[in-house]
Amino acid sequence: MTGIDWALALPYIFAALMGVAILVYVILDGFDLGIGILSPFADDAQKDRMVASIGPFWDANETWLVLAVGLLLVAFPVAHGVILTTLYFPVAVLLIGLILRGVAFEFRAKVSLSAKPSWNRMFFAGSLMSALSQGYMLGLYVLGLDTGWAAAGFALLVAVCLAAAYAAIGAAWLIHKTEGELQKRAVTWLRASLGFVALGMAAISLATPLASERIWERWLGFPETLYLAPLPVLTLALFVWLWRLSGRMPLEGDRMNLAPFISLAGIFCLGFAGLAWSFYPYVVPGRITIVEAASATESLAIILVGTLFVLPVITGYSIWAYRIFGGKAVDLRYD
Repeated sequence: MTGIDWALALPYIFAALMGVAILVYVILDGFDLGIGILSPFADDAQKDRMVASIGPFWDANETWLVLAVGLLLVAFPVAHGVILTTLYFPVAVLLIGLILRGVAFEFRAKVSLSAKPSWNRMFFAGSLMSALSQGYMLGLYVLGLDTGWAAAGFALLVAVCLAAAYAAIGAAWLIHKTEGELQKRAVTWLRASLGFVALGMAAISLATPLASERIWERWLGFPETLYLAPLPVLTLALFVWLWRLSGRMPLEGDRMNLAPFISLAGIFCLGFAGLAWSFYPYVVPGRITIVEAASATESLAIILVGTLFVLPVITGYSIWAYRIFGGKAVDLRYD
């Protein structure tokens, strides 16, 4: 029995870890960014309850983004340089948005009532900036980091649709965490945003195979297309089921209040699986493979030890926080 070729295995282990961190971030921080995007459509009391629904979680959710970027930096420094150099402007917008959102989250609860609306607007602006910048980066990445005008237009479309996807999963979270009039509004917001979510996924699905001949073959060649076929079928089934379910919500006794969130998380996972299928084995589409971008084997081995300590801590804390602060949201207090 031959031993494991760690020089080949370690880059793929880190690519998988980075992918998991990105996916978890998109789902978890996606819903609290979405709540920020939806906040202008609620009255003042509802805004407070919406913020309370993410109060114990939002800061920890962003830890997954830090982990993903950290893994990209230390495990794939070549790719880190290429990606962040090309995406310098949207990354800067993302950081400004996250900072603005974090500051507004705290200040809105501590300032005078006359200043509170201004900080509510800052909370919305920071959330929207963060969502749009992430969508813009995703659009450019799908097209192999193309910087032409056509690529920029496509990236803007993906940016709007990703912001709508975050609004949808934010609404789904509110269906789970709230009740009464706010829960009913959340159902309306969810249904209003689902069309944009579907549009964004369709646009990415159409553009990705056109980005390169290699991806075209992976999507439409035989027998590869048979392996990929379950992804769009399951995604469409989840969309249809979610649309029909949301049309009947809230159900008597608040039954299945978590189902919309789980459904959208499933849709996000399926979309992520499609992207992973498309770009493997590249970390920079069509330019740099996972193995080519990886650090030295000795460096990866040391980094893996640290990661195997940090990852369970982040995972354990997240699970603990969601268990401790489960149930319906209550008024957020700082005293």
